[in-house]
Formats: sequence, structure tokens, C-alpha cells
Amino acid sequence: MDPMNLIREGKIQRYFRATRKLNAPNLVSHITQRAAGKEPSFLEDSDYLTMLGLMKEITQNYSLKMFAFCLMPNHVHLLFSPSEANLYDAMRDLFSRYAMQFNRKYERKGHLFGGPYRQSVCLDDSYLLAASLYIHQNPVKAGLATDPLNYRWSSSRLYCKDGAPKSFVDPDFILKLLPKGEVSQKERYYRLLKQGVELEIGHVLEQEDAIERFRSKLASIFPSLFKRIAVKKQIAGFSGIDLLDIEELEKQIETMRTGQFSNKPETPKAKKHLIEQLIARGYKRGEIAERLGISRKTVYNILKPQT
Repeated sequence: MDPMNLIREGKIQRYFRATRKLNAPNLVSHITQRAAGKEPSFLEDSDYLTMLGLMKEITQNYSLKMFAFCLMPNHVHLLFSPSEANLYDAMRDLFSRYAMQFNRKYERKGHLFGGPYRQSVCLDDSYLLAASLYIHQNPVKAGLATDPLNYRWSSSRLYCKDGAPKSFVDPDFILKLLPKGEVSQKERYYRLLKQGVELEIGHVLEQEDAIERFRSKLASIFPSLFKRIAVKKQIAGFSGIDLLDIEELEKQIETMRTGQFSNKPETPKAKKHLIEQLIARGYKRGEIAERLGISRKTVYNILKPQT
């Protein structure tokens, strides 16, 4: 897989999609699945425990790297990366087996989940951190807990508590994004989590760019931290996708809009790279043309392979 080719084709995007999911090794995905209608997908503690048991089994059987999760009464958040191209099989196995056990236990028929699960690819480190924080703050936002650490059915305590038991979840991949110092990485994460709870943001099940906006708000509160995260390039090294940090992207957009791109030979290549970055973040060609102050035809011409 060439990640940049997928980006050029518009197949890698930030925002959630229920169709055209990407099934490739080492892509970090935020997966959401919700119950059908207003039905719950968990009724008792034993239901949550059943899902956790299946998650552990699926993680082992399919060689998934599980980074974070939260099981809510009527929906599920998973943040993980497959080591092989087996995303479809792993998610089908997980959700179908849970639905079968749930239906058998409660003597019900029909679909438990409301359609296909949705996938969003984490394209850079700051979005990865924001996605993890967003997942862990869900119970507080929903009024199920006053503190994220008090909610039993998430991985938040693995991120914030010393001496947490070993698990099929690996928090270190994301914790390593945070600097070390007088304050530990786990304490930094908890502070970010508490700050995030106070922010007014949307819900990804209704607003596909909710995490993008959440990330921007956090970056405005902790600018120096997010600048340090931007240079780590952990996602780039892991998945092969090397995208600009959003703040740097905005600078380049302004440079192109104001005509400050130089006339050097590499300028067309730089313009093409900028447009690819926007495609990866879910922008359509018309929206890109408007943001850059150029025509849609110019966008297509820039993206044409050079002969």
C-alpha cells in the first residue's frame, strides 16, 4: 500500500465513513458502532464484560494493536491499528458475535446494531491524541460519570493511573506523544482529559468533524504542547502517512491564497502536496478551490500526473 496514492485518490480521509473503509496494515482507525434506533447495546454489567472478553480475543486473534476504547450504553468507540489487512474480518467477528450472544441472552431477534460501523483514519499525532481524549471523556459528557476515571467501561484508568494492571490495551503509543518532565505523561494526559471535558464540542455520531474541532480547541489552549507533538511524527513513522500539522497547513493555505508561493521549479509539487493534504482531511475539490482562491479546473490540473 502506498498511503500517498490513497490520499491522492481521496480514499484516505479524516472524517468518518460507513462505506469504502480502508483495510490496510498500520492505519490507526477510530471505529464507532451504535445500537439500532434508541435501543441499548448493553443492559447489564455482564454484557459489558462479554464485549470486553470478545475485544481481548479479537485483538489477539487478529493481531490488532488496541490503543483506547469506551463502551457506552448504546454505542462503542475503539481506537486501534491492525498489523495485517484484516480490519473487515476483525470487526465483523467482534460485532456479529456480540450481537448473537446478546440476542440469545435476551431472546430477541433482529439487528442489534444500526448499520455498518464507521471508520475514521488518524492521519497525524495531534488528531490521534484528540481522538483518545474524546473517547475517554464520553461518559462525563453523557452524564454517566463526574470523572472519566470513575467510568468502569473505558480504558481511561490505564492512561492516568500508575500501577494499572496489564491489559490488551496499550496506552503507551499515545502517552509517548506527551513530553516528560516534572509532571508525568499520565498526569499530563489526565489534565488534558479534565480540560477537554469542559469544552463544548459536538458528537461524532452526528457531526463528523467533531474531533477535528475538539483538537483545534485543545491546541488553542495548549499551543506549546501541540507544537511539540507536531514534530514527533509518530503516525508518520508507524503508518507511512506524513501529513502537515493543521496549523502549518493553514499557513500554507494562506500563502497560496495570497500568491506568495515562489516561482521555483518545486512550486507545482508544493501546490499538489497542499491539495493532497486537504483531500485527506475530507475536503471536496470544490471546497478546496474555494479555500485556495483558485478554480476547480486549476485544482484538477494541479493533481494531474506529470507526463
